[in-house]
Amino acid sequence: MTASNAPLLSARDVVVDYGARKKNSFRALNEVSIEVGAGECVGLVGESGSGKSTLGKAILGLVPVTSGTIRFDGEDITRATGAQRRALASSIQVVFQDPYGSLNPAMTIGDILAEPLTASGAGRKEARAAVADMLDRVRLPKTVVGRYPSEFSGGQRQRIAIARALVRRPRLIVCDEPVSALDLTTQATIMDLFIELQRDTGVSYLFVSHDLGVVRRICHRVAVMYRGEIVETGEGEQITRDPQHPYSKRLLMASPVADPARQAARREAWLKLREPVH
Repeated sequence: MTASNAPLLSARDVVVDYGARKKNSFRALNEVSIEVGAGECVGLVGESGSGKSTLGKAILGLVPVTSGTIRFDGEDITRATGAQRRALASSIQVVFQDPYGSLNPAMTIGDILAEPLTASGAGRKEARAAVADMLDRVRLPKTVVGRYPSEFSGGQRQRIAIARALVRRPRLIVCDEPVSALDLTTQATIMDLFIELQRDTGVSYLFVSHDLGVVRRICHRVAVMYRGEIVETGEGEQITRDPQHPYSKRLLMASPVADPARQAARREAWLKLREPVH
């Protein structure tokens, strides 16, 4: 799959300050720049507190941007109004870490998936057909439409959340730690699903994760974040095979592997890299 050279998403020198007018203000993002091309998957990797989820929220309009610009398909969306954000919902979607928390427990799966379509004016027949198609794409039987989120496993609920994000045929999905709450086997099947869906639909992903091993499986390019800044970027294979920045090396050593011997060796190497990163 080849990504277009023209960026679908372009963030330039983005700064996000929390509590900017207060004495204890905190700079979560410091002049961060990143691009995602059409049909491309870009990984954004870092530990908790590195700023990666804040960047995803800034792109989604969930946190205000102090300075810098965010463009989608050439349009400046840095400070998009509520009406503009609602219009963008058909083009930009999100999959969160916790599928259960992101699905309304009082709604059936059929209603959860149909709601974005009917809210944008689709008729019931059109919505039903789109829901059935999307369930097939995420490998769930159509009989789930009358059931509720609590009746499913974590992996199944994440499939439902992915289906909801894709049902309006967006061009970009911000994936905020979408497999971190799953066991390793389920992670692998969900990652394969993301890859298959991207191949079939051409959707772009900004894939946020704390695990370099996860992004190696799916991402064309990777950006490593540390303390609100991007410290290393490169092709996914290059970053995960031969990281250059000390922080990137620490992340790689912390990535879990199935082989106990390799995991022990990684743990030992990680302990040697625990000194502060500069």
